[in-house]
Amino acid sequence: MPKKKSKKSGKLSKMTEEERIAYEENKRLAEEEMKKKKEDMLTQFLKDKLTKEERATKFNMNKLNHQWRNIMRESKSKELKKDIEILSQTFERIVDRKDATIKSLAKDLQEAEEQYAMALRSHLQNVDNLIDLQKERLQTLHREYDEELAIIREEFDTERAIMIEQHNVENNDIADILFAMEQNFNEKESEAKAEFHSLRDEIRNKDMEEKHGLRHTLQDKVENLWLQFKLALKNYNETTEERKTAFETLKKKDDESAKEIDTQMRRLQRISDQIAQLKGKMSANAKECEERNKQIKEEREKMLAHFQELKAQMNKMREGERDKLTKLTLESNASIKELKRQREKVESIMKVAEMCRKLETEEEKVLPFYATSLTKDEVEDVEAAILEQANEPLVQIMHEYTSLENFWKRFNKVMLDKLALDKEKQGLVQENQQLRTLLKQYLDGISVNDEILSQVNPLFIVNNKTNVKLNVPVLDPRVRRPVAQTVVEAAHVVKHVLHS
Repeated sequence: MPKKKSKKSGKLSKMTEEERIAYEENKRLAEEEMKKKKEDMLTQFLKDKLTKEERATKFNMNKLNHQWRNIMRESKSKELKKDIEILSQTFERIVDRKDATIKSLAKDLQEAEEQYAMALRSHLQNVDNLIDLQKERLQTLHREYDEELAIIREEFDTERAIMIEQHNVENNDIADILFAMEQNFNEKESEAKAEFHSLRDEIRNKDMEEKHGLRHTLQDKVENLWLQFKLALKNYNETTEERKTAFETLKKKDDESAKEIDTQMRRLQRISDQIAQLKGKMSANAKECEERNKQIKEEREKMLAHFQELKAQMNKMREGERDKLTKLTLESNASIKELKRQREKVESIMKVAEMCRKLETEEEKVLPFYATSLTKDEVEDVEAAILEQANEPLVQIMHEYTSLENFWKRFNKVMLDKLALDKEKQGLVQENQQLRTLLKQYLDGISVNDEILSQVNPLFIVNNKTNVKLNVPVLDPRVRRPVAQTVVEAAHVVKHVLHS
Protein backbone atom coordinates (compact mmCIF):
# COMPACT_ATOMS: atom_id res chain seq x y z
CA MET A 1 0.00 0.00 0.00
CA PRO A 2 2.76 2.59 0.74
CA LYS A 3 4.36 1.75 -2.62
CA LYS A 4 1.09 2.42 -4.49
CA LYS A 5 0.60 5.69 -2.63
CA SER A 6 4.14 6.73 -3.35
CA LYS A 7 3.67 5.87 -7.06
CA LYS A 8 0.42 7.83 -7.25
CA SER A 9 1.91 10.78 -5.39
CA GLY A 10 4.89 10.67 -7.71
CA LYS A 11 2.67 10.52 -10.75
CA LEU A 12 0.58 13.42 -9.46
CA SER A 13 3.71 15.42 -8.70
CA LYS A 14 4.80 15.03 -12.31
CA MET A 15 1.41 16.35 -13.62
CA THR A 16 0.56 19.95 -14.06
CA GLU A 17 -2.23 21.66 -12.23
CA GLU A 18 -4.70 21.31 -15.13
CA GLU A 19 -3.85 17.64 -15.67
CA ARG A 20 -4.26 16.97 -11.97
CA ILE A 21 -7.72 18.64 -11.96
CA ALA A 22 -8.76 16.67 -15.06
CA TYR A 23 -7.44 13.42 -13.52
CA GLU A 24 -9.37 13.99 -10.29
CA GLU A 25 -12.52 14.92 -12.24
CA ASN A 26 -12.26 11.71 -14.30
CA LYS A 27 -11.68 9.70 -11.17
CA ARG A 28 -14.71 11.27 -9.47
CA LEU A 29 -16.89 10.62 -12.52
CA ALA A 30 -15.75 6.98 -12.66
CA GLU A 31 -16.54 6.53 -8.97
CA GLU A 32 -19.99 8.08 -9.45
CA GLU A 33 -20.62 5.86 -12.44
CA MET A 34 -19.62 2.75 -10.47
CA LYS A 35 -21.80 3.86 -7.60
CA LYS A 36 -24.75 4.40 -9.94
CA LYS A 37 -24.22 0.95 -11.50
CA LYS A 38 -24.21 -0.62 -8.04
CA GLU A 39 -27.46 1.21 -7.13
CA ASP A 40 -29.07 0.08 -10.40
CA MET A 41 -28.00 -3.51 -9.74
CA LEU A 42 -29.38 -3.29 -6.19
CA THR A 43 -32.73 -1.89 -7.38
CA GLN A 44 -32.96 -4.56 -10.09
CA PHE A 45 -32.18 -7.27 -7.54
CA LEU A 46 -34.85 -5.91 -5.18
CA LYS A 47 -37.43 -5.75 -8.00
CA ASP A 48 -36.69 -9.36 -8.99
CA LYS A 49 -36.94 -10.45 -5.39
CA LEU A 50 -40.25 -8.57 -4.97
CA THR A 51 -41.74 -10.22 -8.09
CA LYS A 52 -40.63 -13.66 -6.83
CA GLU A 53 -42.25 -12.99 -3.45
CA GLU A 54 -45.48 -11.81 -5.09
CA ARG A 55 -45.54 -14.91 -7.31
CA ALA A 56 -44.94 -17.17 -4.29
CA THR A 57 -47.67 -15.47 -2.22
CA LYS A 58 -50.12 -15.73 -5.14
CA PHE A 59 -49.31 -19.45 -5.52
CA ASN A 60 -49.72 -20.06 -1.77
CA MET A 61 -53.02 -18.15 -1.72
CA ASN A 62 -54.34 -20.22 -4.63
CA LYS A 63 -53.23 -23.39 -2.87
CA LEU A 64 -54.92 -22.37 0.39
CA ASN A 65 -58.12 -21.40 -1.45
CA HIS A 66 -58.11 -24.76 -3.26
CA GLN A 67 -57.68 -26.71 -0.01
CA TRP A 68 -60.29 -24.60 1.76
CA ARG A 69 -62.74 -25.18 -1.11
CA ASN A 70 -62.19 -28.92 -0.84
CA ILE A 71 -62.89 -28.78 2.92
CA MET A 72 -66.02 -26.69 2.38
CA ARG A 73 -67.21 -29.04 -0.39
CA GLU A 74 -66.83 -32.06 1.89
CA SER A 75 -68.69 -30.37 4.74
CA LYS A 76 -71.40 -29.13 2.40
CA SER A 77 -71.78 -32.61 0.84
CA LYS A 78 -72.18 -34.11 4.32
CA GLU A 79 -74.82 -31.50 5.20
CA LEU A 80 -76.65 -32.18 1.95
CA LYS A 81 -76.56 -35.95 2.60
CA LYS A 82 -78.03 -35.37 6.06
CA ASP A 83 -80.70 -33.09 4.60
CA ILE A 84 -81.53 -35.74 2.00
CA GLU A 85 -81.85 -38.40 4.71
CA ILE A 86 -84.11 -36.15 6.78
CA LEU A 87 -86.17 -35.27 3.73
CA SER A 88 -86.50 -38.95 2.78
CA GLN A 89 -87.69 -39.81 6.29
CA THR A 90 -90.16 -36.92 6.31
CA PHE A 91 -91.32 -37.96 2.85
CA GLU A 92 -91.91 -41.52 4.05
CA ARG A 93 -93.82 -40.22 7.05
CA ILE A 94 -95.93 -37.95 4.82
CA VAL A 95 -96.54 -40.86 2.41
CA ASP A 96 -97.70 -43.05 5.31
CA ARG A 97 -99.98 -40.30 6.49
CA LYS A 98 -101.37 -39.78 3.00
CA ASP A 99 -101.88 -43.54 2.57
CA ALA A 100 -103.81 -43.66 5.83
CA THR A 101 -105.94 -40.66 4.79
CA ILE A 102 -106.54 -42.26 1.36
CA LYS A 103 -107.64 -45.49 3.00
CA SER A 104 -109.99 -43.66 5.32
CA LEU A 105 -111.35 -41.58 2.43
CA ALA A 106 -111.80 -44.75 0.30
CA LYS A 107 -113.71 -46.35 3.16
CA ASP A 108 -115.87 -43.23 3.54
CA LEU A 109 -116.42 -43.20 -0.22
CA GLN A 110 -117.54 -46.82 -0.22
CA GLU A 111 -119.94 -46.15 2.63
CA ALA A 112 -121.23 -43.08 0.81
CA GLU A 113 -121.76 -45.10 -2.38
CA GLU A 114 -123.75 -47.71 -0.43
CA GLN A 115 -125.83 -44.99 1.14
CA TYR A 116 -126.34 -43.40 -2.29
CA ALA A 117 -127.48 -46.70 -3.82
CA MET A 118 -129.95 -47.25 -0.98
CA ALA A 119 -131.25 -43.69 -1.28
CA LEU A 120 -131.53 -44.09 -5.07
CA ARG A 121 -133.61 -47.25 -4.71
CA SER A 122 -135.98 -45.62 -2.26
CA HIS A 123 -136.19 -42.52 -4.47
CA LEU A 124 -137.03 -44.56 -7.59
CA GLN A 125 -139.73 -46.45 -5.67
CA ASN A 126 -141.24 -43.16 -4.47
CA VAL A 127 -141.09 -41.78 -8.03
CA ASP A 128 -142.98 -44.82 -9.37
CA ASN A 129 -145.67 -44.36 -6.73
CA LEU A 130 -145.98 -40.68 -7.59
CA ILE A 131 -146.24 -41.49 -11.34
CA ASP A 132 -149.13 -43.92 -10.69
CA LEU A 133 -150.94 -41.34 -8.57
CA GLN A 134 -150.42 -38.69 -11.26
CA LYS A 135 -151.79 -40.97 -14.00
CA GLU A 136 -154.97 -41.65 -11.99
CA ARG A 137 -155.39 -37.93 -11.30
CA LEU A 138 -154.95 -37.11 -15.01
CA GLN A 139 -157.61 -39.60 -16.04
CA THR A 140 -160.17 -38.12 -13.63
CA LEU A 141 -159.28 -34.59 -14.76
CA HIS A 142 -159.65 -35.61 -18.44
CA ARG A 143 -163.17 -36.94 -17.81
CA GLU A 144 -164.15 -33.74 -15.96
CA TYR A 145 -162.71 -31.66 -18.78
CA ASP A 146 -164.79 -33.43 -21.46
CA GLU A 147 -168.01 -32.91 -19.49
CA GLU A 148 -167.33 -29.21 -18.86
CA LEU A 149 -166.33 -28.72 -22.51
CA ALA A 150 -169.72 -29.97 -23.78
CA ILE A 151 -171.58 -27.63 -21.40
CA ILE A 152 -169.39 -24.65 -22.41
CA ARG A 153 -169.94 -25.32 -26.14
CA GLU A 154 -173.73 -25.17 -25.73
CA GLU A 155 -173.54 -21.90 -23.79
CA PHE A 156 -171.08 -20.46 -26.37
CA ASP A 157 -173.39 -21.18 -29.31
CA THR A 158 -176.37 -19.43 -27.67
CA GLU A 159 -174.31 -16.39 -26.61
CA ARG A 160 -172.74 -16.18 -30.09
CA ALA A 161 -176.15 -15.88 -31.82
CA ILE A 162 -177.25 -13.12 -29.39
CA MET A 163 -173.97 -11.18 -29.85
CA ILE A 164 -174.19 -11.34 -33.68
CA GLU A 165 -177.67 -9.72 -33.62
CA GLN A 166 -176.49 -6.96 -31.25
CA HIS A 167 -173.44 -6.37 -33.45
CA ASN A 168 -175.49 -5.79 -36.56
CA VAL A 169 -177.71 -3.25 -34.77
CA GLU A 170 -174.71 -1.34 -33.35
CA ASN A 171 -173.00 -1.25 -36.79
CA ASN A 172 -175.99 0.51 -38.32
CA ASP A 173 -176.02 3.12 -35.50
CA ILE A 174 -172.27 3.75 -35.86
CA ALA A 175 -172.59 4.26 -39.66
CA ASP A 176 -175.18 7.03 -39.12
CA ILE A 177 -173.00 8.74 -36.49
CA LEU A 178 -169.91 8.65 -38.77
CA PHE A 179 -171.75 10.28 -41.66
CA ALA A 180 -172.85 13.18 -39.44
CA MET A 181 -169.33 13.65 -38.00
CA GLU A 182 -167.73 13.75 -41.48
CA GLN A 183 -169.96 16.59 -42.60
CA ASN A 184 -169.20 18.58 -39.42
CA PHE A 185 -165.45 17.98 -39.79
CA ASN A 186 -165.35 19.18 -43.40
CA GLU A 187 -167.02 22.49 -42.46
CA LYS A 188 -164.58 23.13 -39.58
CA GLU A 189 -161.55 22.26 -41.75
CA SER A 190 -162.45 24.87 -44.43
CA GLU A 191 -162.86 27.57 -41.74
CA ALA A 192 -159.45 26.70 -40.10
CA LYS A 193 -157.64 26.86 -43.46
CA ALA A 194 -158.92 30.35 -44.18
CA GLU A 195 -157.80 31.62 -40.72
CA PHE A 196 -154.34 29.99 -41.15
CA HIS A 197 -153.62 31.72 -44.49
CA SER A 198 -154.54 35.16 -43.12
CA LEU A 199 -152.31 34.75 -40.01
CA ARG A 200 -149.34 33.52 -42.10
CA ASP A 201 -149.43 36.65 -44.34
CA GLU A 202 -149.51 38.98 -41.32
CA ILE A 203 -146.51 37.25 -39.59
CA ARG A 204 -144.43 37.29 -42.79
CA ASN A 205 -144.89 41.07 -43.32
CA LYS A 206 -143.99 41.86 -39.69
CA ASP A 207 -140.77 39.70 -39.87
CA MET A 208 -139.56 41.52 -43.02
CA GLU A 209 -139.95 44.94 -41.38
CA GLU A 210 -137.98 43.89 -38.22
CA LYS A 211 -135.17 42.40 -40.36
CA HIS A 212 -134.62 45.69 -42.33
CA GLY A 213 -134.49 47.72 -39.11
CA LEU A 214 -131.83 45.47 -37.46
CA ARG A 215 -129.64 45.55 -40.60
CA HIS A 216 -129.43 49.39 -40.57
CA THR A 217 -128.53 49.55 -36.82
CA LEU A 218 -125.74 46.92 -37.09
CA GLN A 219 -124.10 48.72 -40.10
CA ASP A 220 -123.89 51.98 -38.09
CA LYS A 221 -122.25 50.22 -35.09
CA VAL A 222 -119.59 48.51 -37.30
CA GLU A 223 -118.59 51.84 -38.96
CA ASN A 224 -118.16 53.54 -35.54
CA LEU A 225 -115.96 50.70 -34.21
CA TRP A 226 -113.68 50.78 -37.33
CA LEU A 227 -113.07 54.55 -36.94
CA GLN A 228 -112.12 54.07 -33.24
CA PHE A 229 -109.63 51.29 -34.14
CA LYS A 230 -107.89 53.50 -36.78
CA LEU A 231 -107.48 56.36 -34.29
CA ALA A 232 -105.94 54.07 -31.63
CA LEU A 233 -103.42 52.62 -34.14
CA LYS A 234 -102.34 56.10 -35.28
CA ASN A 235 -101.78 57.28 -31.65
CA TYR A 236 -99.66 54.18 -30.81
CA ASN A 237 -97.39 54.68 -33.87
CA GLU A 238 -96.83 58.38 -33.03
CA THR A 239 -95.89 57.68 -29.37
CA THR A 240 -93.43 54.80 -30.06
CA GLU A 241 -91.56 56.28 -33.08
CA GLU A 242 -89.05 58.32 -31.00
CA ARG A 243 -88.23 55.45 -28.60
CA LYS A 244 -87.63 53.11 -31.53
CA THR A 245 -85.09 55.43 -33.18
CA ALA A 246 -83.24 55.97 -29.85
CA PHE A 247 -83.08 52.20 -29.23
CA GLU A 248 -81.58 51.53 -32.70
CA THR A 249 -78.82 54.18 -32.21
CA LEU A 250 -77.88 52.83 -28.77
CA LYS A 251 -77.77 49.29 -30.15
CA LYS A 252 -75.31 50.31 -32.90
CA LYS A 253 -73.04 52.06 -30.33
CA ASP A 254 -73.10 49.01 -28.09
CA ASP A 255 -72.06 46.69 -30.93
CA GLU A 256 -69.15 48.98 -31.90
CA SER A 257 -67.87 49.26 -28.29
CA ALA A 258 -68.11 45.48 -27.82
CA LYS A 259 -66.04 44.86 -30.96
CA GLU A 260 -63.38 47.36 -29.81
CA ILE A 261 -63.18 45.78 -26.31
CA ASP A 262 -62.77 42.36 -27.89
CA THR A 263 -59.86 43.50 -30.10
CA GLN A 264 -58.10 45.21 -27.15
CA MET A 265 -58.50 42.13 -24.94
CA ARG A 266 -57.03 39.89 -27.64
CA ARG A 267 -54.03 42.23 -28.02
CA LEU A 268 -53.47 42.27 -24.23
CA GLN A 269 -53.71 38.48 -24.13
CA ARG A 270 -51.07 38.11 -26.86
CA ILE A 271 -48.70 40.49 -25.07
CA SER A 272 -49.14 38.71 -21.70
CA ASP A 273 -48.57 35.33 -23.36
CA GLN A 274 -45.32 36.57 -24.92
CA ILE A 275 -44.12 37.95 -21.56
CA ALA A 276 -44.93 34.69 -19.79
CA GLN A 277 -43.11 32.65 -22.46
CA LEU A 278 -39.98 34.80 -22.12
CA LYS A 279 -40.04 34.56 -18.32
CA GLY A 280 -40.52 30.79 -18.50
CA LYS A 281 -37.58 30.39 -20.86
CA MET A 282 -35.35 32.54 -18.60
CA SER A 283 -36.30 30.60 -15.46
CA ALA A 284 -35.99 27.26 -17.27
CA ASN A 285 -32.51 28.08 -18.55
CA ALA A 286 -31.43 29.34 -15.12
CA LYS A 287 -32.73 26.39 -13.10
CA GLU A 288 -32.14 23.51 -15.50
CA CYS A 289 -28.89 22.29 -13.94
CA GLU A 290 -30.16 22.68 -10.39
CA GLU A 291 -33.36 20.79 -11.18
CA ARG A 292 -31.41 17.94 -12.77
CA ASN A 293 -29.23 17.52 -9.67
CA LYS A 294 -32.22 17.78 -7.36
CA GLN A 295 -34.18 15.34 -9.48
CA ILE A 296 -31.36 12.76 -9.34
CA LYS A 297 -31.08 13.12 -5.55
CA GLU A 298 -34.87 12.96 -5.09
CA GLU A 299 -35.07 9.85 -7.26
CA ARG A 300 -32.36 8.20 -5.17
CA GLU A 301 -34.13 9.11 -1.93
CA LYS A 302 -37.49 7.97 -3.35
CA MET A 303 -36.02 4.65 -4.40
CA LEU A 304 -34.58 4.09 -0.93
CA ALA A 305 -37.82 5.13 0.74
CA HIS A 306 -39.85 2.97 -1.66
CA PHE A 307 -37.56 0.03 -0.95
CA GLN A 308 -37.96 0.45 2.80
CA GLU A 309 -41.71 0.87 2.43
CA LEU A 310 -42.01 -2.26 0.26
CA LYS A 311 -39.90 -4.21 2.72
CA ALA A 312 -42.07 -3.06 5.65
CA GLN A 313 -45.26 -3.84 3.69
CA MET A 314 -43.95 -7.29 2.81
CA ASN A 315 -43.10 -8.04 6.45
CA LYS A 316 -46.44 -6.68 7.58
CA MET A 317 -48.24 -8.71 4.93
CA ARG A 318 -46.40 -11.85 5.98
CA GLU A 319 -47.35 -11.29 9.62
CA GLY A 320 -50.95 -10.55 8.66
CA GLU A 321 -51.21 -13.64 6.45
CA ARG A 322 -49.63 -15.76 9.18
CA ASP A 323 -52.15 -14.42 11.70
CA LYS A 324 -54.99 -15.03 9.24
CA LEU A 325 -53.76 -18.57 8.61
CA THR A 326 -53.55 -19.36 12.32
CA LYS A 327 -56.97 -17.79 12.92
CA LEU A 328 -58.38 -19.71 9.97
CA THR A 329 -57.00 -23.02 11.22
CA LEU A 330 -58.36 -22.38 14.73
CA GLU A 331 -61.78 -21.37 13.41
CA SER A 332 -61.85 -24.33 11.01
CA ASN A 333 -61.01 -26.72 13.86
CA ALA A 334 -63.66 -25.12 16.04
CA SER A 335 -66.22 -25.27 13.21
CA ILE A 336 -65.34 -28.94 12.56
CA LYS A 337 -65.84 -29.75 16.24
CA GLU A 338 -69.11 -27.80 16.32
CA LEU A 339 -70.31 -29.57 13.17
CA LYS A 340 -69.40 -32.96 14.67
CA ARG A 341 -71.27 -32.05 17.83
CA GLN A 342 -74.29 -30.89 15.81
CA ARG A 343 -74.10 -34.08 13.74
CA GLU A 344 -74.09 -36.27 16.85
CA LYS A 345 -76.96 -34.24 18.25
CA VAL A 346 -78.95 -34.59 15.01
CA GLU A 347 -78.23 -38.34 14.85
CA SER A 348 -79.44 -38.78 18.40
CA ILE A 349 -82.56 -36.71 17.60
CA MET A 350 -83.19 -38.81 14.49
CA LYS A 351 -82.81 -42.05 16.49
CA VAL A 352 -85.20 -40.78 19.15
CA ALA A 353 -87.60 -39.64 16.39
CA GLU A 354 -87.53 -43.11 14.80
CA MET A 355 -88.15 -44.73 18.19
CA CYS A 356 -91.03 -42.34 18.84
CA ARG A 357 -92.34 -43.01 15.33
CA LYS A 358 -92.59 -46.70 16.10
CA LEU A 359 -94.50 -45.94 19.32
CA GLU A 360 -96.98 -43.58 17.63
CA THR A 361 -100.58 -44.64 17.25
CA GLU A 362 -102.44 -44.73 13.94
CA GLU A 363 -104.27 -41.51 14.83
CA GLU A 364 -101.00 -39.71 15.62
CA LYS A 365 -99.50 -40.88 12.33
CA VAL A 366 -102.46 -39.55 10.37
CA LEU A 367 -103.00 -36.37 12.46
CA PRO A 368 -99.69 -35.56 14.17
CA PHE A 369 -100.82 -32.03 15.14
CA TYR A 370 -103.77 -31.51 17.43
CA ALA A 371 -106.62 -29.33 16.26
CA THR A 372 -106.68 -25.84 17.68
CA SER A 373 -109.21 -25.02 20.40
CA LEU A 374 -109.50 -21.36 19.35
CA THR A 375 -112.52 -19.92 17.59
CA LYS A 376 -112.42 -18.54 14.05
CA ASP A 377 -112.24 -14.91 15.29
CA GLU A 378 -109.42 -15.75 17.70
CA VAL A 379 -107.48 -17.52 14.92
CA GLU A 380 -107.89 -14.45 12.67
CA ASP A 381 -106.68 -12.19 15.52
CA VAL A 382 -103.60 -14.40 16.01
CA GLU A 383 -102.80 -14.35 12.28
CA ALA A 384 -103.19 -10.56 12.17
CA ALA A 385 -100.87 -10.23 15.18
CA ILE A 386 -98.28 -12.45 13.43
CA LEU A 387 -98.41 -10.30 10.27
CA GLU A 388 -97.89 -7.06 12.23
CA GLN A 389 -94.47 -5.39 12.28
CA ALA A 390 -92.44 -6.43 15.32
CA ASN A 391 -91.15 -3.57 17.51
CA GLU A 392 -89.64 -5.34 20.52
CA PRO A 393 -86.55 -7.61 20.20
CA LEU A 394 -88.31 -10.56 21.90
CA VAL A 395 -91.16 -10.41 19.37
CA GLN A 396 -88.66 -10.31 16.49
CA ILE A 397 -86.93 -13.40 17.88
CA MET A 398 -90.31 -15.16 18.15
CA HIS A 399 -91.07 -14.29 14.50
CA GLU A 400 -87.75 -15.84 13.48
CA TYR A 401 -88.77 -19.19 15.05
CA THR A 402 -92.28 -19.39 13.53
CA SER A 403 -91.14 -22.32 11.35
CA LEU A 404 -90.81 -24.44 14.53
CA GLU A 405 -94.49 -23.97 15.39
CA ASN A 406 -95.47 -27.52 14.34
CA PHE A 407 -92.58 -28.94 16.38
CA TRP A 408 -93.68 -27.00 19.45
CA LYS A 409 -97.26 -28.21 18.91
CA ARG A 410 -96.15 -31.82 19.04
CA PHE A 411 -93.82 -31.07 21.94
CA ASN A 412 -96.61 -29.37 23.89
CA LYS A 413 -98.93 -32.28 23.13
CA VAL A 414 -96.37 -34.74 24.48
CA MET A 415 -95.78 -32.57 27.55
CA LEU A 416 -99.52 -32.40 28.22
CA ASP A 417 -99.76 -36.18 27.89
CA LYS A 418 -96.80 -36.54 30.23
CA LEU A 419 -98.37 -34.17 32.79
CA ALA A 420 -101.66 -36.08 32.58
CA LEU A 421 -99.84 -39.38 33.10
CA ASP A 422 -97.88 -37.89 36.02
CA LYS A 423 -101.11 -36.67 37.58
CA GLU A 424 -102.73 -40.05 37.05
CA LYS A 425 -99.63 -41.72 38.52
CA GLN A 426 -99.81 -39.51 41.62
CA GLY A 427 -103.48 -40.40 42.06
CA LEU A 428 -102.74 -44.12 41.64
CA VAL A 429 -99.79 -43.91 44.06
CA GLN A 430 -101.97 -42.16 46.60
CA GLU A 431 -104.75 -44.72 46.13
CA ASN A 432 -102.19 -47.55 46.40
CA GLN A 433 -100.90 -46.06 49.64
CA GLN A 434 -104.42 -45.83 51.00
CA LEU A 435 -105.15 -49.41 49.97
CA ARG A 436 -101.91 -50.50 51.64
CA THR A 437 -102.94 -48.78 54.85
CA LEU A 438 -106.37 -50.42 54.60
CA LEU A 439 -104.77 -53.83 54.02
CA LYS A 440 -102.44 -53.28 56.95
CA GLN A 441 -105.39 -52.37 59.14
CA TYR A 442 -107.22 -55.49 58.02
CA LEU A 443 -104.19 -57.70 58.69
CA ASP A 444 -103.73 -56.06 62.05
CA GLY A 445 -107.38 -56.72 62.79
CA ILE A 446 -107.22 -60.44 62.02
CA SER A 447 -103.97 -61.00 63.96
CA VAL A 448 -103.86 -61.03 67.77
CA ASN A 449 -100.82 -59.94 69.80
CA ASP A 450 -99.96 -57.46 72.57
CA GLU A 451 -98.78 -54.69 70.25
CA ILE A 452 -101.97 -54.78 68.15
CA LEU A 453 -104.29 -55.03 71.16
CA SER A 454 -102.66 -51.90 72.64
CA GLN A 455 -103.70 -49.91 69.53
CA VAL A 456 -107.07 -49.35 67.86
CA ASN A 457 -108.47 -52.62 66.57
CA PRO A 458 -111.10 -53.06 63.80
CA LEU A 459 -112.33 -56.27 65.51
CA PHE A 460 -113.33 -54.29 68.57
CA ILE A 461 -116.97 -53.41 67.64
CA VAL A 462 -119.40 -51.70 70.01
CA ASN A 463 -122.98 -50.99 68.94
CA ASN A 464 -122.15 -51.96 65.34
CA LYS A 465 -119.37 -49.30 65.22
CA THR A 466 -115.58 -49.50 65.12
CA ASN A 467 -112.93 -46.95 65.95
CA VAL A 468 -110.99 -47.57 62.68
CA LYS A 469 -111.64 -45.62 59.50
CA LEU A 470 -112.39 -48.33 56.95
CA ASN A 471 -113.97 -46.28 54.14
CA VAL A 472 -110.95 -44.93 52.30
CA PRO A 473 -111.87 -42.24 49.76
CA VAL A 474 -110.85 -43.05 46.18
CA LEU A 475 -109.93 -39.96 44.16
CA ASP A 476 -109.80 -41.57 40.74
CA PRO A 477 -113.18 -41.02 38.99
CA ARG A 478 -112.81 -44.27 37.03
CA VAL A 479 -112.97 -46.46 40.14
CA ARG A 480 -114.92 -44.14 42.41
CA ARG A 481 -117.89 -45.76 44.12
CA PRO A 482 -121.23 -44.55 42.74
CA VAL A 483 -123.19 -42.25 45.03
CA ALA A 484 -126.56 -43.62 46.06
CA GLN A 485 -129.47 -41.62 44.60
CA THR A 486 -133.09 -41.74 45.71
CA VAL A 487 -135.45 -42.34 42.78
CA VAL A 488 -139.24 -41.96 43.06
CA GLU A 489 -141.41 -43.42 40.31
CA ALA A 490 -143.96 -41.18 38.57
CA ALA A 491 -146.78 -43.71 39.09
CA HIS A 492 -146.19 -43.61 42.85
CA VAL A 493 -146.29 -39.78 42.81
CA VAL A 494 -149.52 -39.76 40.77
CA LYS A 495 -151.14 -42.40 42.94
CA HIS A 496 -150.22 -41.23 46.46
CA VAL A 497 -149.10 -37.59 46.30
CA LEU A 498 -151.32 -35.88 43.72
CA HIS A 499 -154.59 -37.50 44.92
CA SER A 500 -153.89 -36.46 48.49
